[in-house]
Amino acid sequence: MDLASKIREVPDFPKKGTLFYDITTLLKDAIAFQEAISQMAAPFIDQRIQKVVAIESRGFILGAPVAERLGAGFIPVRKAGKLPADTIEESYTLEYGADRLTMHQDAILKGERVLIIDDLLATGGTAWAASRLVTRLGGEIQGISCLIELAFLKGRERLGDLYVHSVLVYD
Repeated sequence: MDLASKIREVPDFPKKGTLFYDITTLLKDAIAFQEAISQMAAPFIDQRIQKVVAIESRGFILGAPVAERLGAGFIPVRKAGKLPADTIEESYTLEYGADRLTMHQDAILKGERVLIIDDLLATGGTAWAASRLVTRLGGEIQGISCLIELAFLKGRERLGDLYVHSVLVYD
């Protein structure tokens, strides 16, 4: 299936000169959505993933079904102030500025095998911050899986030796 054809390109959003890849057009197509989840999970099927860490907010949409597919628990990573219990946080920069991500302090046990999910890998800021949170809690990152990668922004480079799987890559 041609998943790229299911993604709407929106020019000048959220700011002039930016081309936004809108995944809502893929999500509304049941078959395309299922195929995207299958492709995001496929490299990790036999990796005994224990937790799927998904980044707010579109990462949640993709991460929960990937976790279910892998038989893993689901951990939300949110912006500061959004989680109710004790958290750890990590600051990061992204193409539009800077922010902070948080995760519950008890989300991951030392040695648990973790997969990080997001909809988009651009500059790598959010994926890097999520990986730092996982590492700080003692999780063992098995990889990062994204629906879309904007390769020209070189986000993969920021992630060092972490394995990155992207379903769609835009050069």
